Amino acid sequence: MIPSFILGALIFIFILLIFQALRLTEFVLVHGVKVQDILQMIVYLSVSFLPIILPMSLLFAVLLTYGRLSGDSEIVAMKSLGLNLKHLSLPAIVLGAVTVVISAQAAFYLAPWGNRRFEVMINELGRLKASATIREGIFSEGFFDMVVYANNVDSKEGTLRKVFIFDERDPKSPLTIIAREGKVLQSQTREGNSALLRLLDGNIHRTNDAAYTKINFESYDINLFDPITIEEKKKSMLSHTLADINAGLKDPDLEPQDRRKLLVEFHRRSALAAACLIFALLGVGFGTSANRRSARGGGFAICLGIIVSYWLLYIVFENLTKGSATLPVGPMVWVTNILFALITAWSLKRASRA
Repeated sequence: MIPSFILGALIFIFILLIFQALRLTEFVLVHGVKVQDILQMIVYLSVSFLPIILPMSLLFAVLLTYGRLSGDSEIVAMKSLGLNLKHLSLPAIVLGAVTVVISAQAAFYLAPWGNRRFEVMINELGRLKASATIREGIFSEGFFDMVVYANNVDSKEGTLRKVFIFDERDPKSPLTIIAREGKVLQSQTREGNSALLRLLDGNIHRTNDAAYTKINFESYDINLFDPITIEEKKKSMLSHTLADINAGLKDPDLEPQDRRKLLVEFHRRSALAAACLIFALLGVGFGTSANRRSARGGGFAICLGIIVSYWLLYIVFENLTKGSATLPVGPMVWVTNILFALITAWSLKRASRA
């Protein structure tokens, strides 16, 4: 069962990374990020996927193992020797219990670490290649608190052509800057996120309550600096460890909506860890009751069907919880596990009668 578990983990990691392939390829081809940096990002992403991958891999392993035993009529042979479903389920229960512990550690510690390292690395790459945050033909808002538009962007060289900038860092005197060309020059300092934007052949439009001013220029430098260091940037919810969640919940000044988000995150991770044991027993129920033909060819299809059904329900109830201020967090997040626990009980009862 362990080899099948490892195989399932590799398969599901590969599937999840496929969804990031376009983004990672863009980093290499468009922004000139080194291949070793991409490999490092893949490692961090894989670690952050662990809470999702472990339950799916366990279901895959149990279904494959018990389905093969059922297909070879070994389940029937074991039952003829006096072994009942409780005895047959013991290996899956043990593996499921171990996976619950590992999954809980991954959900509250390993995955937040991987996600945080990925965030830090993305910010670091953004510091080293500031123009990577500017998309060609799109109004980009993530460039040092300014809105930037460029008809043509060369991220490798850091050059922009036909540039439009709206700078509202000073709300009392916003600037609109239009330039024929721009060049992002990187700063060598590591104290925060900084760069120099050099604009060529353009004009500045300034408006305030009193007047409108237009200034033409041949060369204009904008010093861009974010004093917050990369490590000090605010963590996303996925990067919160158990200690972070507990500290937030104990904060008396925390806004109710933020407290609710932390509660949802805590129950979400706990429910995913508990799902490992449910999936282990569900795999036993479906695997041992499969006929010979379906056991040999349909194990992976059954696994995918269960996973898709679980995640669809899970996402629906989680979104309902996040979108409401009155629905109870715990029951709403756990309702998918409860439904699948009932399905598991039914499948085990059916398998015991077979």
